[in-house]
Amino acid sequence: MNLDGLDVSILGPACVAGLIVLSTHVPLGRQVLSRGIIFIDLAIAQVAALGVILAQYLGVDEHGFGVQIAAAVAAFAGAALLAWTDKRWPKLQEPLIGTLFVLAATGGLLLLANNPQGGEHLKDLLVGQILWVSYDQLWPAALLSAALLAFIWWRRKNLTGLAFYGAFALAITISVQLVGVYLVFASLIVPALATVGRNGNGGGNPRRQLTAAYIIGIAGYVLGLALSAVFDLPSGALIVWLLAACGLVAQLVPGVRRMHPAA
Repeated sequence: MNLDGLDVSILGPACVAGLIVLSTHVPLGRQVLSRGIIFIDLAIAQVAALGVILAQYLGVDEHGFGVQIAAAVAAFAGAALLAWTDKRWPKLQEPLIGTLFVLAATGGLLLLANNPQGGEHLKDLLVGQILWVSYDQLWPAALLSAALLAFIWWRRKNLTGLAFYGAFALAITISVQLVGVYLVFASLIVPALATVGRNGNGGGNPRRQLTAAYIIGIAGYVLGLALSAVFDLPSGALIVWLLAACGLVAQLVPGVRRMHPAA
């Protein structure tokens, strides 16, 4: 145990990165669950990661804007493809999403096959390096996320087709290089899943559910970052587990209250 690891100069930017990711991923996660296309986030995140790997394979500086552009182009291409397949083969959308994920994942492995640091690059893209983000990196992500959140709110009753897939691609592009593929999936699905049907079978107040989802997400990130710093564990992986734990607690607490109404 190392309490000195609770360094605000390191954990502060990481917490802000988590808030930026959650700001768009929580409402989009609810959209994903309602549409029944659970693995779209993994697929688009993996496609964005493939764009990053391809850019690095072609010699683009990994810290430059070229990699960001490559990730965005790849994510939007994947989103456009899924928007097209959703219109053409709507009943086959979920297996098509899974196929896209497998192709992107194996494509990245092929590109990294002869790279001596390929395993480390792949690990960084999957698990992320949230503890190494800086405030300078976060300003562009925060501005883009604010614009995207405004767009999602404006189109909340009609976020369909290319508008939905395009918004999704932009959110993934922003987040995948900040927190990694695994945390992208957990941030989208776990808070939304933990709050669906809290007050009945799919019912309840949508605003309360959204607020509860944000609270679960924030708690998972803060606790995960703090515990990873104290116990010197991988931050991204531990945040995923803490998100799941917070989601489980959120589901159990209302049940406990119903069993003990006097409490």
